Amino acid sequence: MKVFKFGGASLKNEEAIRNVASIILSNTKENLWVVLSAMGSTTDALEKIIALGQTGKDFNSEINQLKEYHLAIAQHLFKEPEKINLTIHSLFDELKANVIRVGDYDFVYDQVIGYGEIISSTLVCHFLRQEGLDAEWVDARNLILTDSTFREGQVQWGETEKKIKEVYPHLKKHVITQGFIGYNEKKETVSLGREGSDYSAAILGYCLPAESVTIWKDVPGVMSADPKRIPDAVVFEELPYKETAEMTYYGASVIHPKTVKPLAMRNIPLLAKSFINPDLPGTKIHDCHIPNLPPLIVHKEDQCLISCKVTDYTYINEDHLGFIFQAIHQSGMHVNVMQNSAISFSFCVDYREHKVFKLIDLLSKKFEVFYNTGLLLITVKNYNSKTFNEYRALKGVILEQSSRAALQVLVKN
Repeated sequence: MKVFKFGGASLKNEEAIRNVASIILSNTKENLWVVLSAMGSTTDALEKIIALGQTGKDFNSEINQLKEYHLAIAQHLFKEPEKINLTIHSLFDELKANVIRVGDYDFVYDQVIGYGEIISSTLVCHFLRQEGLDAEWVDARNLILTDSTFREGQVQWGETEKKIKEVYPHLKKHVITQGFIGYNEKKETVSLGREGSDYSAAILGYCLPAESVTIWKDVPGVMSADPKRIPDAVVFEELPYKETAEMTYYGASVIHPKTVKPLAMRNIPLLAKSFINPDLPGTKIHDCHIPNLPPLIVHKEDQCLISCKVTDYTYINEDHLGFIFQAIHQSGMHVNVMQNSAISFSFCVDYREHKVFKLIDLLSKKFEVFYNTGLLLITVKNYNSKTFNEYRALKGVILEQSSRAALQVLVKN
């Protein structure tokens, strides 16, 4: 049994969906679970709709535009699109009702955001049936149990594995489901974090368990850098689990950071392959040792540097650090790099506006707080002398930190 995951870029239009269907149909000799993201930029559009709805602004134009996008694709895919059109209309009615629900922003966000995956998986499943595959649509909101940490759901592994193993024998050979979403004990939708569909595939792979999990991307595999930034980036034929986990920690976007651990725990290979050129070998991530890996360069945009300065002429001590990290935890933020001096402590986080300002408010109770936005964090893992000197010399570096394994520089964009 294998698990495949396809992201939004692989489902962005009619031609792309036909290509995904071709890949699936050529791999149907054994049991296959397919995890799908929302189509194209649907999640971004839904985030805008949620923001409008939660501030009392009209969002009907945005909803209708997103609905027409899906209906237009269905019109080209299906010989008789009337039935799937009714389903799409019905799902958008549900979506709209959830946008105006009363509740905390993160709660409402999660009740809405997963509809991108629900709609895409429904459409693709119907298309596969039209193409002759006896596929079964399964709701991930009945499979993956989480706690109630909305937008960052923590998986309840024991209950999730039990549930998946209970339903698996009763399902068809080929299953279509959604990434990114699960449910809590109240049957409320909980998302697993932005770009969390890779993680969903890993959860299913762990619980089934799968022979392998394949993440289908628009690149030929895991690369040493973003080829759009560094044209001579190379594809890794294979990588150890640990190396890959560290890469994702630093921000390598080819695989979601939480994906590696559950697969490594059961020694399930993770394959990163190209949906553009599916015959390419891609990258195999497994239990192996590879000496002398080349430098890996990761660019992480939209960063915010926050600096906390003591105001009473004392030095930064353990009590100060405890207060800072408690505030970071309360705000739901993750530190990407940190550095301290005698009287200040600086750290870099992803810029999520409402969370950043919540954090700054907390920190301002004890410190003088400064912040910079619009920054670029560059990490060079496994650096050599050439890359070490090259990236330290970049124009606009406002923070630099190095260890035996990695160099990080924070740069004004």
